[in-house]
Amino acid sequence: MAPISTPQTPFGRVLTAMITPFTADGALDLDGAQRLAAHLVDAGNDGLIVNGTTGESPTTTDAEKSQLIEAVLAAVGDRAHVVAGIGTNDTRHTLELARAAERAGAHGLLAVTPYYNKPPQEGLYRHFSAIADATELPVMLYDIPGRSGVPIDTETIVRLAEHPRIVANKDAKGDLGRASWAIARSDLAWYSGDDMLNLPLLSVGACGFVSVVGHVVAPELRAMLDAFLAGDVHKATEIHQRLLPVFTGMFRTQGVMTTKAALGLQGLPAGPLRLPLVELTAEETAQLRVDLAAGGVQL
Repeated sequence: MAPISTPQTPFGRVLTAMITPFTADGALDLDGAQRLAAHLVDAGNDGLIVNGTTGESPTTTDAEKSQLIEAVLAAVGDRAHVVAGIGTNDTRHTLELARAAERAGAHGLLAVTPYYNKPPQEGLYRHFSAIADATELPVMLYDIPGRSGVPIDTETIVRLAEHPRIVANKDAKGDLGRASWAIARSDLAWYSGDDMLNLPLLSVGACGFVSVVGHVVAPELRAMLDAFLAGDVHKATEIHQRLLPVFTGMFRTQGVMTTKAALGLQGLPAGPLRLPLVELTAEETAQLRVDLAAGGVQL
């Protein structure tokens, strides 16, 4: 089979939505963040999301967010795109975070759909447009109605794609039909934001992944992507099926909790969680070990 043509990749292809390491007393662990960031890039990530949901952004301060961006940039240099999560449900606050991320040196912005207040589509359009107007940085939309309560409709995505700085979408909608139409009708770089759908989304035009399981299986994600782009769909499918226990295990409960537990099992920086998130129980940790081992992860 001939190699598959590849769309633009403004933020790389394999990005991990990085956890935020904390010290034993719950403070920001900048040294741990730098070591983890370097490890993730060495493992095959060419992009990192910092201050996203997986980075416990709801419980980190604005100052901590800027410190984390600066630390990760210092650790990885030009080896990876560093994209800063800046989304909140308050447009004014989001714009402040966007400008702070630009000052800290971020390469791009990840803007989640405003959550809880359930704005209409016109509100979403104005919110995301204001973010794109606030800095010179490229913007990745983040469509995750399971958390935000509101999807970004296809028509809104198409409108937003006309803005020169809105260049990508992280798709955690779980709807391949809507993804197909939005990809066909816009020039956005499309990233899978749902690890179980990484391979299916490639088949309808996605260019890469924003992953959680990339903390533990980045080389395998890279191999799956490379195989698919080379036209070896059979090999890509084999890798996808081999990783199914990891995709399942890492989301049996809240993903930040399982990710920090998995990193701890591997001796990598993670630390505790900030409430309302809590550590896994002994039973949950034992099940995670089984799931990771079934997917070939060395512990």
